[in-house]
Amino acid sequence: MRYLLLTLSHLGMGAIGFAMGVYSLPILIEPEAPNIAAVEEAQTTGPQFTARFDRERADSDAFHWGDGEIRLYKDTIVFEGELSPGPDYRLYLTPQYIETEEAFLKIKEQSAQVGSIKTFEGFALENIAEINDLRFNSVVIWCERFSQFITSAKFR
Repeated sequence: MRYLLLTLSHLGMGAIGFAMGVYSLPILIEPEAPNIAAVEEAQTTGPQFTARFDRERADSDAFHWGDGEIRLYKDTIVFEGELSPGPDYRLYLTPQYIETEEAFLKIKEQSAQVGSIKTFEGFALENIAEINDLRFNSVVIWCERFSQFITSAKFR
């Protein structure tokens, strides 16, 4: 009985350590956030669209959220704010506004993946031709590795 309890306690601690590693690794290897002011200064005009991420989305929770402003220029997307840390985040342009994992999975095939997000305190994605595609009216941040909804915003 004693060996069973010791084995279970060690396996439990190993599982907790693994989970903490999965959560903290993206934080430890996060590159430095881009200089948002320099990226925006390079734009010849102001943003075409502006939208807001907040923590009040239906599927956002303590581990999956975004808070800040996203600006869409002619061919650049700039986010100023914070995202919950996590691996393999992607930005999608979507044809309709959604707030849940289930809703995103239904429209993922019609959406355009525009880039990989590597930083959690602001990002800039450049050379995005799909911004001007009239089919899209919203942005979604999605975790590919775990198929998790992070946040969304409607810009048009």
